[in-house]
Amino acid sequence: MLYRRPPSRFGINSLSVKLSLLISSICLIAGVCAAFFMLKSEEKQLVFEEHEVLKSSTDLLVRQFKERIETKVNIAKQANNIVNEQLFQKNSPIDLTSKAQLQFNSDGTIRSASSDGLSAAFLPQEKFTPFYKQLFNNSEALWDVISPTLVYDFYNFYLITNDDFIRISPPNWALNAPADFRVSGGSTYKYVRESLGNSVEPEWSKVYYDRVWHDWVISLLVPIYSNNEFIGVTGSDITLNKLVSFLPIGDKEKNLLVFDSKGQLLAHPDLSTSLLAEYGKNNKKVAMDEFVNPQLKSIISEAIATKLPEYASSFLQNDEAHLINIQKIDQLDWYIGVYKKRSSTLSALQDLKLKFFGLFILYAILVALLLHQALQHLVLRRLHSLVYAVSSFGQGKLDTQFPEENKDEIGTLNGSFKDMTVEIRKLIDGLNQRITEKEIAEKAANRLSKAVAFSGTGVVITDENFVIEYVNPKMLEMTGYPESHFTRAPLLNIIASDMAILVEDIDIDLRSRNYWRGDTLIESKDKQPIWVSLSVSPIREEGGNITSYVASAQDISFVKESQRKMEQLAYFDTLTGLANRTFFRMQLRKSLALAERGHYAFSLFYFDLDEFKRINDTLGHDAGDQLLIQVANRLKKRLRSEDTIARLGGDEFAVLLSGIESQEHATDVAHTIQQTLNMPIMLGNNEVIISASIGITMAPYDSLEEDQLLKHADLAMYEAKEKGRNTFHFYSQELNAAANERLFIENELRIALKEDQFVVYYQPQIDSRTQKVVGYEALLRWFHPTEGLIPPDKFIPIAEATGLIVELGEWVLQESCDFVVRLTEQNRENNVSINLSARQFKDSNLVPTLSKMIITSGVSAKRLHLELTESMLMGNVEAAIAQLHELKALGISISIDDFGTGYSSLSYLKRFPVDILKIDRSFVQDIPEDSNDMEITAAIIAMAQKLNLDVVAEGVETIDQVEFLQNNNCFIVQGYYYSRPIPESDLPDLYLKLGEVPFKKVM
Repeated sequence: MLYRRPPSRFGINSLSVKLSLLISSICLIAGVCAAFFMLKSEEKQLVFEEHEVLKSSTDLLVRQFKERIETKVNIAKQANNIVNEQLFQKNSPIDLTSKAQLQFNSDGTIRSASSDGLSAAFLPQEKFTPFYKQLFNNSEALWDVISPTLVYDFYNFYLITNDDFIRISPPNWALNAPADFRVSGGSTYKYVRESLGNSVEPEWSKVYYDRVWHDWVISLLVPIYSNNEFIGVTGSDITLNKLVSFLPIGDKEKNLLVFDSKGQLLAHPDLSTSLLAEYGKNNKKVAMDEFVNPQLKSIISEAIATKLPEYASSFLQNDEAHLINIQKIDQLDWYIGVYKKRSSTLSALQDLKLKFFGLFILYAILVALLLHQALQHLVLRRLHSLVYAVSSFGQGKLDTQFPEENKDEIGTLNGSFKDMTVEIRKLIDGLNQRITEKEIAEKAANRLSKAVAFSGTGVVITDENFVIEYVNPKMLEMTGYPESHFTRAPLLNIIASDMAILVEDIDIDLRSRNYWRGDTLIESKDKQPIWVSLSVSPIREEGGNITSYVASAQDISFVKESQRKMEQLAYFDTLTGLANRTFFRMQLRKSLALAERGHYAFSLFYFDLDEFKRINDTLGHDAGDQLLIQVANRLKKRLRSEDTIARLGGDEFAVLLSGIESQEHATDVAHTIQQTLNMPIMLGNNEVIISASIGITMAPYDSLEEDQLLKHADLAMYEAKEKGRNTFHFYSQELNAAANERLFIENELRIALKEDQFVVYYQPQIDSRTQKVVGYEALLRWFHPTEGLIPPDKFIPIAEATGLIVELGEWVLQESCDFVVRLTEQNRENNVSINLSARQFKDSNLVPTLSKMIITSGVSAKRLHLELTESMLMGNVEAAIAQLHELKALGISISIDDFGTGYSSLSYLKRFPVDILKIDRSFVQDIPEDSNDMEITAAIIAMAQKLNLDVVAEGVETIDQVEFLQNNNCFIVQGYYYSRPIPESDLPDLYLKLGEVPFKKVM
């Protein structure tokens, strides 16, 4: 009990003195608490010591385990050395003479099982070589010696090479492996190969499920090098159960936990062998969540993340605390954990805590009674009076009287509250005034808020960091998103992904100038992005500091749709819906501007459809239009939406591919376009297959000028056509040089025609039986005054393309007619063969012009032989036949040149009024070395004889070729064996060479 002294002159005047007794009581309580904390400290010490004991036992277990696996590693290395020396070093001291029984199976494999059943081998047939034949024999003999010992230590022992050769003991795996299985392509082999690098040390694989043995295994692979080149590995498999059995706990209170660095569970008290096998059969890793609670799983994750060699912790399992020690096995990349219950260690301490807490509760009740009495008499009664006064004042009774002031602390508190009430009365008067002003401001703000809320414009308000704090209903209505979608999101997130390229520029403007205004797309939930006129402006305080931003978005979809329709008419092709030439040039300029600023690179594809004119002419223009539409649709489906696809006119297309920085990437796209176009297309009842010749140029590498890029792409496309069509070609400086050369030749051709720079050379056609000249082939030569001799293969294609070939052809025809007349005057009745170009043959003036030449020159028409190629006669076959008959009516002979290299359609050949077949030099030049060419040439001669056609062989250069042709009844030959093409002035020397009577040279 508290002792209350009677009042005296030494009475208690200070509240601090009165409370001294209370402080003494609190000190007693503090002492009890200190004892409690000592118990807690003792508990921690016991737990620490138990952790140390658990760590020591785990250390011993791990050390023994490492010794066991090191023994396995040494055995595997020794076995690897034996295999390397005996099979790959060619210094084998062991007699490996053996002949393995190889089975070449219909599934494409070679399998071999040893006669004693100790091993088997496997190899894909396409990898079989003499080396592997010897390896089958030698490895079988070696495995007969070493496998009985190694299989005792390992589940499997095998050799694998990079060519998927396998020799394994026991033999089951090689005999049962699927035919298409390739070990070198397997995940385990690749993993170990990458881990090895250039190392010669063994490497453990990850644990995996063996579907032949139906067991979880781990492989120890040792590399084999021959002449410093990696050729394969020797492998030793150990089952997971066998390896885990090397970890005996030896204590019923302890449990074993094994997992790898990927978190795969390998051993657990609840993980039985049969359950582990079920996971393997279902091709699943062991799900840790099924065996480990979240606390232990967190410990496992932390142990893996820290990568420390040793880790200790504690966790709850089945409402009971456990201690765990985890150590890492670096060789296997495993973690081994041993854990046990903590209850056995702390059982004695728990009893002591129960007794102590009982005493503490009794003492606490006694102290509480003493405190209650002291506080009631000394403090609470006076505080109650003060609380009553404060409560009355708080309820609005502003005239409430407070208790009198005394000299102790509570008296001082009474005076302070009394003074405070005076100040509060003044504050209330001022607050009432401010409330009135606030109500007026709130009404004004409410009007502004409603104006924003009911505005027909979408409004977004952000903080100073552009984080959205408010969106009005119109913005929610426009986008279809709920308010939660915008709250606390960055302002620029409202901009659609289609405008992502502008986001960076908008952000720069906002942060540098604090405002932005323009048209853009914003995201919407259930429809396409919406076009808006967006304005972002800052909201400033009186001091000028920005506190927030307001963004207003006015829907301009109708305006943009109207613009789109106008642009569709102005910038898009009405047939295909692709961009037209105008829009394409605009996009090209934009891409060049971005490329020049260093934003990105792009590629320009320029192509047209091969044989489109033929399809248009044969199936009609409606079919041609349908073909163009289908091509456009295919391009739109296969290419990206950000790529610009344009139809420039006719069958010409162009594609701008953004983000293409390498020719390899552009090549992939070109292959994609070709594959897309090469698929058959149905045009009515007709199925057609088309192709494209594609020219490719890379920006900014090739050029940063619009016209230059288009020119480069066009040059590359024509080069693709020259290469045979249905292909693609990249622009290079050589193409530019070739184009300049082409332009030079084209300009010089016109001058050459005016200045008579052309000469006709003649190559004789010889009857090999009599060694007599029976005819000539007229060949055009161009002697330029500064460039010298310009080869025909350079200027003829240009003359053909520009139409100058018609004028040149007429000149050659006239020269040839005059040449025949001069031969006749010299009593030499020889024929002259003149090559017609495709453009000449299709010229409507050919027959009248030739008829006029025959009449004016007086030449015998039967001495003129016109040579045409097979490809010239295809296309409009009926028109070609009609033209041939008109020429035949003049008395001229028709010769098919380069026979066998074109279409070679026999059904058309029998309809053409042809007199002569010329065997192309490509079939003659490899006689007698190429038997195929000999057979083809003999067949052409036999066919011509059956069709009553004369045969001329060109390109004859050796006596062997002459004799072969004679033996096959082809006697008229032409080639360097007898003479090159020569000018008319050199003909007398030719006659002398051939033993003919010479005649006076024609000057």
